Amino acid sequence: MNRPEKCLTVEEARKLQDKWKKTRGKEIEHQQGYQDTREFCYSVKELREYLDYVEDKSKEQGFENPGIRIYFGAYPKTNKKKSYSTIFLAPTKENTGEFEDGKEIFGENNYEIDPLNTVTGGWPPKNY
Repeated sequence: MNRPEKCLTVEEARKLQDKWKKTRGKEIEHQQGYQDTREFCYSVKELREYLDYVEDKSKEQGFENPGIRIYFGAYPKTNKKKSYSTIFLAPTKENTGEFEDGKEIFGENNYEIDPLNTVTGGWPPKNY
């Protein structure tokens, strides 16, 4: 299999994360008063299972080229846990492959298919 076109180099990925930590990460830590998680892990099996589920359900709805939108979220604060960040994956409807201002246009969210969460956040956060 060939390397996908949108892959980054390791160095490019490190630069992106470093920029995030120096800007947004510091602001979040300042506002929350604690270091938040910033990296999340799914197994390949979990991702494949979810992508297959989205693809099957989308085809049942007549969408041949769905997408996945990734959202940031935060768990509620409790007496035992801080309000740590999370992400969840949300399916989109048909992706037309069209571009606007050099960016690919993705379909609207598909609220007929459940999003995926229950991701493991790394603690303490690992640098890339």
